[in-house]
Amino acid sequence: MKTTALAVLLALGLSPALAAAAEVNVYSARQEVLIRPLLDAFEAETGITVNIVSGKADALISRLRHEGRNTPADVLLTTDAGRLARAKGLGLLEPVRSAVLDAAIPAQYRDPDGAWFGLSMRARPIMYAKDRVRSAELSTYAALADPKWRGRICVRSSNSIYNQSMLAAMIAETGAAATEAWAKGLVANFGRPPQGGDRDQIRAVAAGECDLALANTYYLARLVTSSKASDREAASKVAVFWPNQDGRGAHVNISGAGVVRDAGNRAEAIRFIEFLAGPEAQKLYAEVVQEYPVRAGVPWSPVVAAWGRFKADDLNLSLLGEYNAAAVRLADRVGWR
Repeated sequence: MKTTALAVLLALGLSPALAAAAEVNVYSARQEVLIRPLLDAFEAETGITVNIVSGKADALISRLRHEGRNTPADVLLTTDAGRLARAKGLGLLEPVRSAVLDAAIPAQYRDPDGAWFGLSMRARPIMYAKDRVRSAELSTYAALADPKWRGRICVRSSNSIYNQSMLAAMIAETGAAATEAWAKGLVANFGRPPQGGDRDQIRAVAAGECDLALANTYYLARLVTSSKASDREAASKVAVFWPNQDGRGAHVNISGAGVVRDAGNRAEAIRFIEFLAGPEAQKLYAEVVQEYPVRAGVPWSPVVAAWGRFKADDLNLSLLGEYNAAAVRLADRVGWR
């Protein structure tokens, strides 16, 4: 291990004994409570210790930039292909070639150069109030710009990478002009100024503040499985509609990982990511994190399976990073704050 990496690990409170053993150091934007079963399973199978530094996704990317060659990190584990593409563009990730990962992960869910790999999938469908909207009224994302939804839609800020990536996907598939026209119509239909996260949009639908929301599926799953009765009640008032099923399919994104450019434990880092793409870890992603496995043949959790099968957009998610800047500028132009 690099001396500088060891010093940082010690500063983080990790013992020299651990530092001398086989290990992998992970900068993780995923909450440790969610991924701990995955880490425990990896350690049990391989004997490799996983050292986790948790933080906000953008803060971890910034940290990697400032640490440079002195970083102790071997793996960046984060959410959204847009963020992973950003890390790649900043030169923070080292492309790797792995037959295991290529076989397990569909091409659209991994970087063409091997800089990052999707490990779980989330969808961003339309969520609607069961008592005020009929599913027959819904069809496509484009239709959300129809004036009939004036004052009836809740969605979080365009500062959210999830919304930026959705806009980026639309730009890639339908062009900037069509996407801007759609976004302008969507903003005109907001029921309130964007505020809060995805769970707040779902709660707002349940409370009658709006009738529709755009939100990632796992947020609804967390409300369904919450220990709070108020969350479970809110979730019971909301249904999922899969848009664009006769066209390109519902917008999807991934959580994923890449090997850090200056990784001191490169072989362990690759093995860690390969494990996360394996059958055992993919099953845990489904059951514990309530996301969709990227590996074929792994059952969905009963919660997300209850929302039905759907056609997913097969756009290569590397394009989300390519069009991110254009998406941000577009949101500013239409007043999506």
